[in-house]
Formats: sequence, structure tokens, C-alpha cells
Amino acid sequence: MAGGFGLAILTLGFGLPVGEMPTSVVFIIMTVITCVSLLQGAGGLDYMISMAEKILRKKPSAITFLGPLVSYIFTVICGTSYVAFSVYPVIAEIAINAKVRPERAMSMSVIASNMAVCASPTSAIAAAMIAITASIGVTPLTLLAVTIPACLLGVLIGCLFVYKRGAELADDPEFKRRVATGQFQENYVLERNSNTATTSAKVSVAIFLLAIIIIVGLTSHPNLLPNIGPGGKPISVPTLLQITMLATGAIIMVACRVPRDKLDSGSVFKSGLVGAVGILGISWMTDTFFGTHLDFITDVFAQTLIQHPMLFGAMLFVTSMVLYSPAATAVALMPIGVSLGLPAEVLVGLIPATCAVFIIPGGAQISCVAFDRTGTTKIGRFGFNHSYLIPGMVSLIASTIISLFLAYLIF
Repeated sequence: MAGGFGLAILTLGFGLPVGEMPTSVVFIIMTVITCVSLLQGAGGLDYMISMAEKILRKKPSAITFLGPLVSYIFTVICGTSYVAFSVYPVIAEIAINAKVRPERAMSMSVIASNMAVCASPTSAIAAAMIAITASIGVTPLTLLAVTIPACLLGVLIGCLFVYKRGAELADDPEFKRRVATGQFQENYVLERNSNTATTSAKVSVAIFLLAIIIIVGLTSHPNLLPNIGPGGKPISVPTLLQITMLATGAIIMVACRVPRDKLDSGSVFKSGLVGAVGILGISWMTDTFFGTHLDFITDVFAQTLIQHPMLFGAMLFVTSMVLYSPAATAVALMPIGVSLGLPAEVLVGLIPATCAVFIIPGGAQISCVAFDRTGTTKIGRFGFNHSYLIPGMVSLIASTIISLFLAYLIF
């Protein structure tokens, strides 16, 4: 809404011509969120969460690595960090029972879910990048070939960094204080829904994963795209993604008998709608401003950014920290990078730089502080000095370096 207000000032106040509405990006987000919401309504997300819990409980001593890894994988599949919220309490309790400092696993699990959004084929930022970079030859396959391994390796490097970070749980002063005052309950039991997953839940996950495989397979090479229309032109990648997601949602709804009220009653649909509205206002405003002054910006900044692409990465980092959204950051700045002539390897390689949303503590960070009953996971009095800051910076920098390296190899 703030973006829409800025748009009103630019157009009605200063008379700037109205920029292009980001219809392609918003429609992709809407169709993907619709499909994932139906997956949630069929019980598919709950089934995946139960699988995650089983994986985590098999090796409690390795929770510092398994917690972030499970958070990463499930966020990549679902395209939203919502699924990770459900396993954060489990990660905390497993770490406590294993006598492992929970801060290590908790901090990196939040960072892993943040980084995984940039590596998910069904996330809002993937939708934005597919729509923005299709004109310069970037396909979903090449995009994912860079982001998935780069962000995963960055997360693993972050896990190595925190593996021995901080005092051991038994030696932590805050934990000792809570034990001494009775604030810490030794025999606390986390109640979880133990219902057996239904056949519909399993079928919905299978249908959803098959749809992702089909999309990535068809868009991996231009010759594989279906030809449509009188001239037999290949369908565009954004359009194919939108159609496939809507069709997949319909198949899940019918095959798994999902009641129609399940579509908009889940948390995924609501969070996705908020994201779509946010991107609509911000993108429309930035396209209006930069579209009007593109010639001036090109004359002043083009050569500098082409010669020093890390400056563009710094712009992505700062913007994502303020906008609190990798997708909104990509929508706001990536079209400028395309207009300025930045090569595909730079734009794709810098995608992890949009993940600075952990700098300012949000819902996930605050929730995980509450989940950690030992008090090792903290948010300092200044806000920025929290448990996620340094591990997040280590993972983001490592992911960006690896991403750039892979992008230059692939492109």
C-alpha cells in the first residue's frame, strides 16, 4: 500500500507517466500460492512436516546440521518458509534433549529457510526472476542449477560456522540461571499431532512434485516448450508456469477431494496474498520512477555497475533489508539490472544477496527465541545484535560467492 501511495505521488503529484504493472509476476505468485494452498488443504504440508520430524529425531546429536537441512529442503519444495515454522519447536526440543546448545540449530534453521526461498522453483522470487530474465535467455532450469546448490552450500558453511559457537549448553550462564530459578522445565513434553497421514495427503504431494518436475523439464530448453496459436510460437515460460500451477491445483482439488473453503482458510494463501499486494505496489512504483529516468540512470550508473557488479549486489542487500522480502527486492531492482545491460550471470549470481531479511528480526526470529526454553537464542537490546546476524551474514556471503561462480560456469 505504501508503494501504491508512492505511485500516486509520482503520477498524480508530479505527472510522471504510469509504469508497467507487474502483472506477470503477480499472476505467477497467485497461481503458485493457489496450488500450494490446495496442497495444504489436502494435508500435503502436514504430511511433509511429519516426515521432517521423523528425519530430525533419527540423529539428535546432528541437529545443528539436520535442523537447517530439513528447513532448507522443505522450504525449497513448498516455496514458502511457512512449512519451517512447524518444525522449529521440534528442532529446539531435540537440541535440548541432546544437550546441544539450541541457538546453533535454531539460528541456522531460520537462515536456511530464508536462503531456501531463493532456491525454490515455486517461490515468489523465482516467479519474479523467471518473468524478468526470460528475455535475456535465463530458464528455470539454469536459474535453479545456480541457486539450489549455491544456497545449500552457503547454509552448510553457516552450520559449520555455528557448530561450536557459544558455550556448551551445560555451561551457558542463562541456562544455568533458568535451571536454578525453576524457569526451565526438564520434563517438558511437546505435544504434536500424531495422526497418520491420509492417502489424499500423499497423493497431493506426489502430484505437486510431478508438476514441478514437468515445469522444470519443459522449460529447460526452448525447443521443448509447446507451440500454441496460429503461428505455432512457443508458449512463454511465465504463461506455462501459470497454466501448469492452476491445472495442478485443480487436479489436487478433484483427486484429493479438497473442500473449496480450504483454499482461502490456510495460512499459505493469506501470506501469499500479502506478498502479491506488496510486490504490486512496490514494483509499479519503482517501474514508474526508473522508467521515466532510465536514460539518465543509464548514462550515470551503467558503466560503473557493469565494471563493478558487486555494487549492484550491495544495492540488493540493502534493499532487501529494508523491504524485508527477497521477491520485492528482485522485482524492484532486477529489471533495472536488465535495462542497464548487466549480464545474466551477474543477475542470477547475485540472487542470494536479496536474502538480507534476517538483519531486522521478524516473526521467525522472534518465535524461535520463544521456542528455545534454555535462553541461548537471543535478540539483543539494540535489535540488531541477535543470534541470527553473524550466521546469516556468513551464509549469505558464502552463497553469493558460490552462486556467482556457478553462474559464470553455466552462462
